[in-house]
Amino acid sequence: MTFIIIDGLDGSGKSTQAQFILKFLEKGGKTVCLRVHPEKDNFFGVKARQFLYSSGKSAHFAAALFYMIDVIRSILLYSWRKVDYIIFVRYLMGTAYLPAPLHKIAYHFFAFVVLKSEIMIFLDVNPEEAVSRIAKSRGEREMFEDFNALSEVRAKALSLAFSGKWIIVNSNKPAIEVAAAIKKIIS
Repeated sequence: MTFIIIDGLDGSGKSTQAQFILKFLEKGGKTVCLRVHPEKDNFFGVKARQFLYSSGKSAHFAAALFYMIDVIRSILLYSWRKVDYIIFVRYLMGTAYLPAPLHKIAYHFFAFVVLKSEIMIFLDVNPEEAVSRIAKSRGEREMFEDFNALSEVRAKALSLAFSGKWIIVNSNKPAIEVAAAIKKIIS
C-alpha cells in the first residue's frame, strides 16, 4: 500500500488534485481509498466543519481539535485497508491554523505519532489566487478564508513544509498542469 498526502491552503486545489490522482490510479487498475478531511461521514468531521463557519477563538480551537480527531479516526479506520493506494487530503498542515508557536508543537507531535509517507505533497498557492478561487467556488466562507488569514497560514505551513519531507508544488498554475506535475511525482 502506498500512502499519498495532499495538503495545502484552502483554495489550493487539494480536492481537485485528489480526484485527478484517484482517476489516474484507477485507470491504471489500482485500488484506491480517498479521505478528504474534515469528512462528512462522522461526528468529528461534521463538528469540525460546523466550527469552521463560526467565529471567535473558541470556535478556532474547536475546529482544530475536531479536525485532528477526524484525521486520527481516518488513520485508525482506513490505513489498514487492503488497497494499493490511500490518499489523504489535509493531514498535518491543519496544525498551521493554530496560533504560533502552538502550530509547530502540534505539527511535530503529530508528525511523530501518525503514519509517515514518502509522498507528501504541499500545494502552494498565493493568498490572492486562493481568495479568488474560494470566491468563485463557495457561497459561504470559512473563518480562515480571507486574505490576511490565508497569508498567515501560508507562511506557517511553508515553514513546516520546509522542515519536513514535503514536496512543494506550485498550484497557482492551471489544474491540469498541477496534475501533470503530481503524476510525475507519483510515477
